[in-house]
Amino acid sequence: MAIFHMSFSNISAGKGRSAIASAAYRSGEKLFDDKEGRHYFYARSIMPERFILTPKNSPEWASDREQL
Repeated sequence: MAIFHMSFSNISAGKGRSAIASAAYRSGEKLFDDKEGRHYFYARSIMPERFILTPKNSPEWASDREQL
């Protein structure tokens, strides 16, 4: 039986962390950071389940992980 778990944490740029890098690590996707001008990608042997929930009338950017 699967046990659901969710956790949240703050990502502080002042401590040298990047929200784009964290999103790339958690999603397993290659993401580009406009601010730093570089790509982030963290290879994984098992890909995590990843999705973004949006309402039907939401704009296109709301489904784009890089723009969020």
